[in-house]
Amino acid sequence: MVRSQTLDATGVSTSVSRVPLAVTALIDVVAVTVFVLIGRSSHDEGFAILGVLQTLWPFLIGTAAGWSIGYVFSHVRSSDWFRNDFRPDRLVPAGVTIWFCTVVVAMILRYLLHQGVAASFVIVASVVLAVFLLGWRALAGVILRRRAAH
Repeated sequence: MVRSQTLDATGVSTSVSRVPLAVTALIDVVAVTVFVLIGRSSHDEGFAILGVLQTLWPFLIGTAAGWSIGYVFSHVRSSDWFRNDFRPDRLVPAGVTIWFCTVVVAMILRYLLHQGVAASFVIVASVVLAVFLLGWRALAGVILRRRAAH
């Protein structure tokens, strides 16, 4: 966890705990990869590297799209273009944006590439990715708030 100084609405400096950007990105990549590995395992598709990558890349592209949209959005709504308001470790709005884009972009890519997007798969992917991508953010938020209270 990293502490940084920010200014609140009144101009008073406050200390904010956050998960480092690289750690947040790594956790998201690991979460999506674990989702893919569980899915391949449950369908007896094996773990050959090319097969895993073929299944994984649409989801990682979706995750990257979510990060990109979150980053741009955080700067557009910022009063100062160069201020660092991007907080991908937060549940809302960054976590929800990343999760939504991961699912939607991956499903569009899978549809275009004829990889299968049955309704049951979309529902399972949405729920499991929500648990993985939003769950760790919710847990980190609770831990960071408890640390800040002490």
